[in-house]
Amino acid sequence: MTIEMTEEELNARHAEKMRKKKVVRDKILASKNVEKGLIIVHTGKGKGKSTAAFGMAFRSLGHGLPVAVVQFVKGAIDTGERMALERFGDLVSINRLGEGFTWETQDRQRDIAAAKHAWETAKELIRSGAYHLVLLDELNIVLRYDYLSVDEVVQFLTTEKPADVHVVITGRNAPEALIEVADLVTEMELVKHPFRSGVKAQQGIEF
Repeated sequence: MTIEMTEEELNARHAEKMRKKKVVRDKILASKNVEKGLIIVHTGKGKGKSTAAFGMAFRSLGHGLPVAVVQFVKGAIDTGERMALERFGDLVSINRLGEGFTWETQDRQRDIAAAKHAWETAKELIRSGAYHLVLLDELNIVLRYDYLSVDEVVQFLTTEKPADVHVVITGRNAPEALIEVADLVTEMELVKHPFRSGVKAQQGIEF
């Protein structure tokens, strides 16, 4: 036989349950006292990798913390996030160094040269320590095509990145070596996408 509880009893039960949960959570939070610059990777086949990364950039800017962006692939495209970032003036360094996807340039050596130039720029921005967060948008793409050495990127991030600088890396197919050294890795899973139904990339949604 099921005994139904009154609203007052349900509320009291809920309050006690949440009180106990808060005690546990407060104890866990008290033990988390390390503060460091993170290596963050957004990968996977689903949409939202760069979107989430730019969200972190805007969050930093909301606190008045400077941000740098290096775009390894999409730099030739005028995007809404770039135009929004430009409104923050000197708090942002935007480096559009990509020339489009490799099937657009159809020139491997040109793609390699662009990737290397973007990486040298990224290293300078990170080393400077002048930015709270440095976003390396679509870096995983050029790593996948072997335009840059994964070992070189991993070594730099683990030995030369200042301790208080956050680095966010986006793109499909993040290499295992990068995932291994990252502090936070999120894989976006594709469930459904309008492109498959013939819907083109739309302003304000895709770019």
